[in-house]
Amino acid sequence: MDQDATVSAGDIARLVDVGRAAVSNWRRRHEDFPTPVGGTASSPLFSLNEVEDWLRRNGKRVDVSPVERAWQWLRGAGDDLCLGDRVAEAGAALRSEDGGALASLAAERGPLAAFEFLCERYLEAHSRQLDATPADVAALLVRLTEPDGGTLYDPACGLGTTLVDTPAARVLGQEIDETSATIAEHRLRLRSQPGDIHVGDALRQDGFAGELADAVVCDPPFTERAWGYDELAGDPRWEYGLPPRGESELAWVQHCLSHAKPGGLVAILMPSAAASRRPGRRIRANLLRAGALRAVLTLPGGPDLWVLRRPEPGDRTPSHVLLAEVDELSTVDGLWAAFRTDPTDGPSVPIVDVLDEDVDLSPAVQTLRRSGGEDTHLAFVEALAALRKTVLPTPEVEKASQQAPPMTTIGELAKGGLLTMKHAGAKLTTGTGELPVLTADDLAAGVEPSERTTPDPDLVEVEPGDVVASPMGTARVVGCRAVLGPYLAVYRVDPKRLDPHFLAGVLRAAASRAHQGSSRVDARRTQVPRLPLAEQQAYGKAFRQLGVLEDALRETAALGESVIRLGFGGLMDGHLRPRS
Repeated sequence: MDQDATVSAGDIARLVDVGRAAVSNWRRRHEDFPTPVGGTASSPLFSLNEVEDWLRRNGKRVDVSPVERAWQWLRGAGDDLCLGDRVAEAGAALRSEDGGALASLAAERGPLAAFEFLCERYLEAHSRQLDATPADVAALLVRLTEPDGGTLYDPACGLGTTLVDTPAARVLGQEIDETSATIAEHRLRLRSQPGDIHVGDALRQDGFAGELADAVVCDPPFTERAWGYDELAGDPRWEYGLPPRGESELAWVQHCLSHAKPGGLVAILMPSAAASRRPGRRIRANLLRAGALRAVLTLPGGPDLWVLRRPEPGDRTPSHVLLAEVDELSTVDGLWAAFRTDPTDGPSVPIVDVLDEDVDLSPAVQTLRRSGGEDTHLAFVEALAALRKTVLPTPEVEKASQQAPPMTTIGELAKGGLLTMKHAGAKLTTGTGELPVLTADDLAAGVEPSERTTPDPDLVEVEPGDVVASPMGTARVVGCRAVLGPYLAVYRVDPKRLDPHFLAGVLRAAASRAHQGSSRVDARRTQVPRLPLAEQQAYGKAFRQLGVLEDALRETAALGESVIRLGFGGLMDGHLRPRS
């Protein structure tokens, strides 16, 4: 089975329990390291047998488990674009009595555990192509809809993450991608989970037309303009209004409600903009008036979660809707339970208060409105006090002599070994993965990395003490490990010969001068004063003080704008009034 098995650099790192950088170093330093047998220049693949031999010759402990070997065999058995099909075929083989080529794997791990391992590896390998619902979020959707002993339906089920290991007696799923649907089917059958999976677009080709479920969950595709607006204009599912062409998510909301039994709950992930976009305000209003939309929760670092309930005949229209920002997923269950016990308590809002011209259900906006202006004003006063403290230790500078110090350039410093310089590419896929990414916006704001990405050998890494600069002129010494975001450059200095804060200030000043004129900044030709290390450190201290002052001014200006906006709004909506 393993004759064609191949591994990527990330796979090798996992096998030996080292970082990807170690594998890259082995490739550079050892001429006898196996040559790639496939893949691409940026993501090469190596023969697993050759890698094992090399690792053992070089004293590296390696123990490839049967399940890992089976995965590498699947990866090397054909084009990577067809990897999903091969995983699906493996699922069919594991479900068969003899197990096929995976019989030994099934005997050792069990068919279910073996297939789940292959699915996990498939998700890791194609994380940029597969938009899978995180397991913890999927579990939350299921818990909120309470399908215990009933039927659970997911019209965009992907690999079936929301449908497996649920308390539902029966599950129904539809998925537009045939390969994903087949994998979901195998995951259900290996668990002996009663249910059905249909292939197709649930909006255009409803595989369960007329069937009602006790609970509905969904993580639909976002911002799809070609969702069927023209051909579905008269569809009976649009009970709350025809979804605008650019509001495909509202079509999914109504599709889910149409499949819920009266009184049944729906939990659906939505882009945050869907809570406030003007084209969708009529449907949002109708959902509220009917008592169908019960909660909009902003999840940590991600989409909004809408919780809906299909009204029952004779229902009393609810008076409040739950609108809240959530810091931890673990708090959602308690928040929802408390709201159902007493809808008027906690971060709920009277429905009549949001049925205005905008019908803005954004939890962040409602949080600001609830806070009123007093808390923000108090924070503004405190920020002003902090600003005064920041201004006091202004840089201690004095008039310099007319004689300019001798100059060198970044390029010359690099040749002399005082620094190394790397640039990030223009493109980087973000949104998923465990590696933090420092973006140009993060750098400008002086905040921690805000994005995430997956491992890749072409990524440029940043370490504490590095100087990172952007084309817009920002340059800072960073204090964290991260991946360098698009268009940024990183400078790694020899701190015994070059002060990093001094270099950051030089880069900032050079960019400022360039922006005042018409020239572009050529980093290697940037002029750097040739100063002793002690003088560099003195300049670096002054540059740091200027940076602290700049950050404080920016934060206080942003807070001041918030106070002014809330003040005008609060006086008009009744949260504030003039002092008597």
